[in-house]
Amino acid sequence: MENKSFQPPNRVLMGPGPSDVSQRILDAMARPTIGHLDPLFIKMMDDTKRLLQYAFQTENELTFAVSAPGMAGMECCFANLVEPGDKVVICKNGFFGERMKENAERFGGVPIMIEDEWGKKIDVNKVEEVLKENSDAKILAFVHAETSTGALSDPELLTKIAHDHGCLSIVDTVTGLAGVPLKVDEWKIDAIYSGTQKCLSASPGLSPISFSNDAKEKIQNRSTKVKSWFLDLNLIMSYWEGEGGRSYHHTAPVNSLYGLHEALVALKEEGLENSWKRHLDNHLILREGLEKLGINFLVDEQDRLPQLNAIYIPEGVDDLKSRQKTIK
Repeated sequence: MENKSFQPPNRVLMGPGPSDVSQRILDAMARPTIGHLDPLFIKMMDDTKRLLQYAFQTENELTFAVSAPGMAGMECCFANLVEPGDKVVICKNGFFGERMKENAERFGGVPIMIEDEWGKKIDVNKVEEVLKENSDAKILAFVHAETSTGALSDPELLTKIAHDHGCLSIVDTVTGLAGVPLKVDEWKIDAIYSGTQKCLSASPGLSPISFSNDAKEKIQNRSTKVKSWFLDLNLIMSYWEGEGGRSYHHTAPVNSLYGLHEALVALKEEGLENSWKRHLDNHLILREGLEKLGINFLVDEQDRLPQLNAIYIPEGVDDLKSRQKTIK
């Protein structure tokens, strides 16, 4: 069998991720690889951190990109904030709430599950009730933008409820960042993670993440070691936060970070609020067209993500055959 270079076709990506990556970002990723401790690369890391702070709307010093996809961002939050025996209240209104439960258990936490119907936003009244019943809970974890259904929940209110009950918040915004309003500092979110392959329209493989000072303090004062060496923020802090010299932790994915940096530069050029508006405007155009075809949405309009549109398949349509069909 002859060995040949792989040449992927040009596809229009319309699934929940990855999104189309612009030629501008692909060109950035093809630039010469330099060392991950090269002074110029360190400067780019500083720029990337500053631009991520803009995207998250935060001044958190501990803001960076985990060198792995969004699920590693989730694991990073749970690995660093959950200690054995900690009660973790988890809101599940879709697939990724279950993943949070898996993480809490693997790091010795005791998950307390709040179940909501898939396609509905998180019921804040249930959260309030469960936190009252579990006054010793340490963390409230929930999904801001549920990728499996397209449901949008309220991080500002949920985080306030968490703080009222002495909990830190862990927020999944893999599909939310740059697509819908998100204000980490104003909403006082403690730990949040995202992915590069959704609304940032960069390639998969990195997980933007940010931790508040309260979360950082908890990490630095753990009574047990973080179970994951690679995701131990006590070690990573000195790589992403070091001023001037940096302590080596791992070989960063240099070219992928070029792509993220370029995507963030493009976001800053467009303006964050303009990005939010663009996603909403395109959703409204799509909604109008689908409604004319008699196609209905899974999620109620007031709880719907503009950037992820889950629909009911029309009667008589074979969804598997439709998804496998190639349009030339």
